[in-house]
Amino acid sequence: MDFSVIIPARYASTRLNAKLLQDIHGKPLIQRTYENAIKSGATRVIIATDDARIEAVANDFGAITCMTGGHHTSGTSRLAEVLEKLSIDDDEIIVNVQGDEPMLGASVIEQVASNLANSDMQMATLCENVIDKEQYLDPNCVKVVFDKFGKALYFSRSPIPAFREDDDFDASLCFKHIGIYAYRSDFIKQYLTMDSSAYELVEKLEQLTVLNEGFDIHVAPACEATGFGVDTIEDLAKVREALQ
Repeated sequence: MDFSVIIPARYASTRLNAKLLQDIHGKPLIQRTYENAIKSGATRVIIATDDARIEAVANDFGAITCMTGGHHTSGTSRLAEVLEKLSIDDDEIIVNVQGDEPMLGASVIEQVASNLANSDMQMATLCENVIDKEQYLDPNCVKVVFDKFGKALYFSRSPIPAFREDDDFDASLCFKHIGIYAYRSDFIKQYLTMDSSAYELVEKLEQLTVLNEGFDIHVAPACEATGFGVDTIEDLAKVREALQ
C-alpha cells in the first residue's frame, strides 16, 4: 500500500512560541514527529511549513519540505496547497500528521492509511478510550461516537454519549478523538469547496462539515497508545519526561 504523509508545520503558536523547534533530548520537536512518520512505511513524508526557520531546520535533518503561504487557517488547507504544488495524483492516500505530535507512533500512522485503503469511506481517523470521567467532561478533549461498522456518527467537545444517571458512567463506551486523518488527494480538494456547517462553527471541529455534507468518516481505536501533543510548556515537559 502506497501512501504519503504531509506534516503541516506552522511556526506561530499562541501558547508556546516556536514550539516545533523546541528541543527534546537533542532533537527539535518537528524532527521527532518526522522520524516517526518515516518509520511508518510511507512512500514520502513532506513537511509543509510557512516559515523559513522551520524549513532550514527540517532541511538540516534531511526532510523534504514544501513552503506554503501564511494565509491558511487549517492544516487541511495547507495540505491542499502542497498537493497542487507537487502535482500529487488524485487517488493517492494522504495522511495528515500534526507537527506537534512527537509521540504519535509509526504503527498508528500506517494504521489510519490502511483503514482508509480498506474502506469505501472518504476519510479515516482514530480514537482511544478516555482515561477517566475528568477527561470525558473536558471540552478540550474531543469525543467521538461511531457505529459497529466504524462509521462516525458525531464528534463533540461535549461529553458523548451522555449517561442519564451519573453513576452509569462507563469509560469503555467513551472515546477520545485522535487528530490524525487519512484521505485521498482529490477529497482534500473537494473538502475545501464545502461551506462550513453550523455544527463546525459552534463546535470548532472541521470534520463536522464532512459529516454534514453526507460523507463518511471511518473511525477505529488506535492500535497503540498515542501519547499526547504539545500545546503548552507543561505539555513539552511531559513529552521530554516520557521520551527520556
